[in-house]
Amino acid sequence: MANKSKNQQKRQLTLDGNAQESGVDGKQKIDRKEYEAELFNLQVELVKLQDWVKATNARIVIIFEGRDAAGKGGMIKRIVERVSPRIFRVVALPSPTERQKTQLHAQRYLEQLPAGGEVVIFDRSWYNRAGVEYVMGFCTAEEYREFLRDCPIFEAFLVSQGIILLKYWLEVSEKEQHKRFLERIEDPSKRWKLSPMDLESHRRWYDYARARDAMLAATDTKAAPWYIVPSDDKKGARLNCIAHILSRIEYEEIPYTPPKLPPRQKAKRYVEPKQEHRIIPQRW
Repeated sequence: MANKSKNQQKRQLTLDGNAQESGVDGKQKIDRKEYEAELFNLQVELVKLQDWVKATNARIVIIFEGRDAAGKGGMIKRIVERVSPRIFRVVALPSPTERQKTQLHAQRYLEQLPAGGEVVIFDRSWYNRAGVEYVMGFCTAEEYREFLRDCPIFEAFLVSQGIILLKYWLEVSEKEQHKRFLERIEDPSKRWKLSPMDLESHRRWYDYARARDAMLAATDTKAAPWYIVPSDDKKGARLNCIAHILSRIEYEEIPYTPPKLPPRQKAKRYVEPKQEHRIIPQRW
């Protein structure tokens, strides 16, 4: 794996084994300047990971699940901010169509799995069946039980085929989720984030808690374990999670040879045309 900064190593969240650090309880939140510096270092490592994925034809799937307002969107945004969308592809599927409702539950997700040299990030995934579909009654109790039974088998198959599968549950507290929902109501730039389904999830906090507990118990396996990301502190959660992703993939830095810019071609009597164009107002 490529080298990391000392500060990054100190802040790396170790979620496997018994040594776990929340990065929240009793700890002072990281200030913006340090956060941005650490995030940049991690994003440079993600670029190195990208080069390795492309060079080795690796296939990586990263799943982000969690309650509404847990911070999944912000987490994913920081991961893909400095990498190529041709290699890091984000999948956030809408509600299934009438045709898709008659397909196998995993069928529309299978179509999104990576080819060689790709990283696919699921902003919610096939685990919708264990969460919102079950809690809101969009699937039957039998379909729900079948999913919990069959999902570990399905994921073990993906891993056996050489796919690197990482699953993250972003854990937000009841108090923090309530605060974030209020911010979405009050902030005109965030109102689009608040849907009727979000409001219902706020009401059904404990229904979702029971569904989460059952999902983790049934699908946290050796082949495809769950990793919990405490996300009340958004900045800390992002740094800890990105560092953990990098720690779980044995990538190597691909040697880089800086290219030389070729000289510009000669103008050969080219002149700018005299016709007027519609230039936008220069307000700044």
